[in-house]
This record gives sequence, C-alpha cells and structure tokens, in this order.
Amino acid sequence: MTVITKQLSLNTRGEGDMLDVTRNVAEAVGESNLKNGIVTVFVPGSTGALTTIEFEPGLLMDLPDILERVAPKSLAYEHEKRWHDGNGHSHVRAALIGPSITVPFVNGRLTLGTWQQIVFMELDVRRRSRNLVLQIIGE
Repeated sequence: MTVITKQLSLNTRGEGDMLDVTRNVAEAVGESNLKNGIVTVFVPGSTGALTTIEFEPGLLMDLPDILERVAPKSLAYEHEKRWHDGNGHSHVRAALIGPSITVPFVNGRLTLGTWQQIVFMELDVRRRSRNLVLQIIGE
C-alpha cells in the first residue's frame, strides 16, 4: 500500500463561496499512478467544509439557504460573545457539514455518481486562502 499526500491551494471570496474541486482531486489521483484505493480531502480550519452535491445553480442557492435556516446568522452565538469576530454561525455550519470527504477510486478513476461533485464550502465571513490536504492511499 502506498500513501501520497498533496495540497490543493484555494482562494475564496468569503462566506457562501462554493468551489468544485472534483477535477483537481481526480487529477491528483491520476498523477499518483495508483489504480485502486481511496482519496481523503481535508480542510484544516474550523470554518471551511467539504461535501458532495450536484454543482448546479439551483443547489448552489439551496444549500446556503438551508444552512441559514439551520444555523441562522442572527442567533446569539457564544463564540461571537467571546471573540466578536462575526463568525459564530460559520463554525457551527462547518461542524454540521464536516471538514473532510473520502472517495474510493477504481482503475484510477473516482467512483462519484454522474451528477456528484466534490465541493469546498467557504463558511467564514472573510476571504480566505485555503490549503486542502489530499491523502491518496492505494495500490
């Protein structure tokens, strides 16, 4: 078994920015020359998240809308009371979605569904430079 670690650098526009990183992850798996295994994509930090969705305009509006209903910006967050940085809701939303995703690959290709893309979500209130960690494990 081989383990390869790579980084993917992103610059975001701040809260609500969603980036399709599927192609980048697929390229990293291809460059690894591994045939079968898994790739884990992880975002260091507590205000970014990774998930899969169909990366289309409707869902790019629906997902932030549902997050506003589940963890509204207008609530009083203890994090905000302590740090006054305006992103208490960002931390909660990121915790709900999660910081990583693992996708199997077979014959060097990600096993994603036809309409399924790997998406990074910026949940912080500011523009951010992010370095996603890709760990590719396989043979």
